[in-house]
Amino acid sequence: MRNIDLSPLYRSFIGFDHLASMIDAASRNEKQPSYPPYNIELLGEDKYRITMAVAGFAESELEIQVEENTLHVTGNKAEKEEARNFLHKGISERNFERKFQLGDHVKVLGADLKNGLLHIDLERVIPEAKKPRKIEIGSSLLENKG
Repeated sequence: MRNIDLSPLYRSFIGFDHLASMIDAASRNEKQPSYPPYNIELLGEDKYRITMAVAGFAESELEIQVEENTLHVTGNKAEKEEARNFLHKGISERNFERKFQLGDHVKVLGADLKNGLLHIDLERVIPEAKKPRKIEIGSSLLENKG
Protein backbone atom coordinates (compact mmCIF):
# COMPACT_ATOMS: atom_id res chain seq x y z
CA MET A 1 0.00 0.00 0.00
CA ARG A 2 1.32 3.46 -0.89
CA ASN A 3 1.77 6.16 1.67
CA ILE A 4 -0.20 9.30 0.91
CA ASP A 5 1.00 12.71 2.06
CA LEU A 6 -1.98 14.40 3.73
CA SER A 7 -0.15 17.52 4.92
CA PRO A 8 -1.85 19.74 2.26
CA LEU A 9 -5.18 18.86 3.88
CA TYR A 10 -3.97 20.19 7.22
CA ARG A 11 -2.98 23.48 5.58
CA SER A 12 -6.07 23.96 3.40
CA PHE A 13 -9.04 22.78 5.45
CA ILE A 14 -9.71 24.63 8.67
CA GLY A 15 -11.69 22.62 11.19
CA PHE A 16 -11.32 19.35 9.26
CA ASP A 17 -8.15 18.22 11.01
CA HIS A 18 -10.12 15.43 12.73
CA LEU A 19 -11.14 14.04 9.31
CA ALA A 20 -7.59 14.28 7.98
CA SER A 21 -6.30 12.49 11.09
CA MET A 22 -8.82 9.68 10.56
CA ILE A 23 -7.75 9.28 6.92
CA ASP A 24 -4.11 9.32 7.99
CA ALA A 25 -4.72 6.63 10.62
CA ALA A 26 -6.65 4.47 8.15
CA SER A 27 -3.87 4.72 5.57
CA ARG A 28 -1.27 3.46 8.01
CA ASN A 29 -0.58 -0.21 7.60
CA GLU A 30 -1.99 -1.36 10.93
CA LYS A 31 -2.67 -5.05 10.65
CA GLN A 32 -5.64 -6.37 12.52
CA PRO A 33 -5.87 -10.10 12.98
CA SER A 34 -8.46 -11.92 10.89
CA TYR A 35 -9.77 -13.84 13.91
CA PRO A 36 -12.61 -13.97 14.68
CA PRO A 37 -14.41 -13.60 11.36
CA TYR A 38 -17.19 -11.01 11.23
CA ASN A 39 -19.88 -9.44 9.03
CA ILE A 40 -21.15 -5.87 8.97
CA GLU A 41 -24.75 -5.53 7.77
CA LEU A 42 -26.81 -2.50 6.84
CA LEU A 43 -30.25 -3.24 8.31
CA GLY A 44 -31.91 0.08 7.50
CA GLU A 45 -31.06 3.63 6.57
CA ASP A 46 -29.27 4.30 9.88
CA LYS A 47 -29.16 0.83 11.48
CA TYR A 48 -26.21 -1.57 11.40
CA ARG A 49 -25.28 -4.97 12.83
CA ILE A 50 -21.87 -6.47 13.43
CA THR A 51 -21.94 -10.27 13.66
CA MET A 52 -18.87 -12.07 14.96
CA ALA A 53 -18.29 -15.84 14.96
CA VAL A 54 -17.20 -16.54 18.55
CA ALA A 55 -17.79 -20.29 18.81
CA GLY A 56 -16.76 -21.70 22.17
CA PHE A 57 -16.95 -18.40 24.06
CA ALA A 58 -19.42 -17.88 26.89
CA GLU A 59 -21.02 -14.49 27.59
CA SER A 60 -18.80 -14.11 30.66
CA GLU A 61 -15.69 -14.45 28.47
CA LEU A 62 -16.69 -11.62 26.09
CA GLU A 63 -16.42 -7.90 26.75
CA ILE A 64 -17.80 -5.07 24.62
CA GLN A 65 -16.68 -1.52 25.33
CA VAL A 66 -17.10 1.81 23.53
CA GLU A 67 -14.47 4.47 24.06
CA GLU A 68 -14.83 7.72 22.11
CA ASN A 69 -15.53 6.52 18.53
CA THR A 70 -13.96 3.07 18.90
CA LEU A 71 -15.82 -0.17 19.63
CA HIS A 72 -13.61 -2.76 21.37
CA VAL A 73 -14.70 -6.41 21.42
CA THR A 74 -12.50 -8.68 23.54
CA GLY A 75 -12.66 -12.41 24.16
CA ASN A 76 -10.67 -14.00 26.98
CA LYS A 77 -10.85 -17.78 27.35
CA ALA A 78 -10.51 -19.10 30.86
CA GLU A 79 -7.49 -21.34 31.38
CA LYS A 80 -8.45 -25.01 31.47
CA GLU A 81 -6.65 -27.13 34.00
CA GLU A 82 -7.32 -30.48 32.39
CA ALA A 83 -4.94 -31.65 29.66
CA ARG A 84 -6.72 -32.60 26.46
CA ASN A 85 -5.28 -34.72 23.68
CA PHE A 86 -6.59 -33.46 20.33
CA LEU A 87 -6.33 -35.58 17.20
CA HIS A 88 -7.41 -32.50 15.20
CA LYS A 89 -7.93 -29.00 16.59
CA GLY A 90 -9.96 -26.85 14.18
CA ILE A 91 -11.75 -24.64 16.72
CA SER A 92 -9.33 -21.95 17.74
CA GLU A 93 -10.72 -20.81 21.13
CA ARG A 94 -7.93 -18.25 21.43
CA ASN A 95 -8.12 -14.84 23.03
CA PHE A 96 -8.83 -11.93 20.72
CA GLU A 97 -9.32 -8.20 20.55
CA ARG A 98 -11.10 -6.57 17.63
CA LYS A 99 -11.55 -2.82 17.17
CA PHE A 100 -14.13 -1.07 14.99
CA GLN A 101 -13.93 2.65 14.24
CA LEU A 102 -17.40 4.16 14.60
CA GLY A 103 -18.61 7.18 12.67
CA ASP A 104 -19.87 10.32 14.35
CA HIS A 105 -23.22 9.88 16.12
CA VAL A 106 -23.13 6.03 15.87
CA LYS A 107 -24.39 4.49 19.10
CA VAL A 108 -24.28 0.87 20.25
CA LEU A 109 -27.85 -0.24 21.00
CA GLY A 110 -27.11 -3.66 22.44
CA ALA A 111 -25.54 -7.07 21.96
CA ASP A 112 -26.76 -10.65 21.88
CA LEU A 113 -24.96 -14.03 21.83
CA LYS A 114 -26.85 -16.79 20.04
CA ASN A 115 -25.62 -20.05 18.49
CA GLY A 116 -21.97 -19.00 18.67
CA LEU A 117 -22.62 -15.66 16.94
CA LEU A 118 -22.22 -12.34 18.73
CA HIS A 119 -24.60 -9.73 17.30
CA ILE A 120 -23.91 -6.05 18.07
CA ASP A 121 -26.61 -3.62 16.95
CA LEU A 122 -25.71 -0.02 16.15
CA GLU A 123 -27.63 3.04 15.06
CA ARG A 124 -26.62 6.42 13.74
CA VAL A 125 -28.59 9.03 15.70
CA ILE A 126 -28.15 12.48 14.22
CA PRO A 127 -28.99 15.28 16.68
CA GLU A 128 -31.75 17.70 15.67
CA ALA A 129 -29.23 20.55 15.42
CA LYS A 130 -27.26 18.58 12.78
CA LYS A 131 -30.25 17.52 10.65
CA PRO A 132 -31.05 19.51 7.52
CA ARG A 133 -33.84 22.01 7.99
CA LYS A 134 -35.98 23.76 5.45
CA ILE A 135 -35.90 27.55 5.41
CA GLU A 136 -39.13 29.17 4.30
CA ILE A 137 -38.74 32.04 1.86
CA GLY A 138 -39.94 35.30 3.36
CA SER A 139 -39.30 34.25 6.96
CA SER A 140 -36.44 36.63 7.72
CA LEU A 141 -35.71 37.49 11.33
CA LEU A 142 -34.63 40.97 10.29
CA GLU A 143 -38.03 42.02 8.77
CA ASN A 144 -39.27 44.29 11.54
CA LYS A 145 -35.93 45.73 12.64
CA GLY A 146 -35.80 49.04 10.82
